[in-house]
Amino acid sequence: MLRYTLKRLGIFAGCLVVVWGLVYSGVFPRGLGDSNGMWIILLALVISAPISFVVLRQERDRASEQVVRRVDRMKANLDANRSQEDLADDTARAQGQTS
Repeated sequence: MLRYTLKRLGIFAGCLVVVWGLVYSGVFPRGLGDSNGMWIILLALVISAPISFVVLRQERDRASEQVVRRVDRMKANLDANRSQEDLADDTARAQGQTS
């Protein structure tokens, strides 16, 4: 998961540098007034998103498998805890009825 995030940030940083260079060289238009920095960041986000989607497909699949394994493990732990509580509750009720 960390590897995917770092690669995604790397693609964004690369796009940010390229967009910054293209804006300051005049290829892309500048933002209005003081919004130039925000314009560059938004443009870099828009460009890096589809690149990340295509390039990081395998990393995304690995990350999602890790998330699914963690969720399944947490569900199993919750089910085990629930069954232990049910057993303890049934035992307590059985002991209360015999007294």
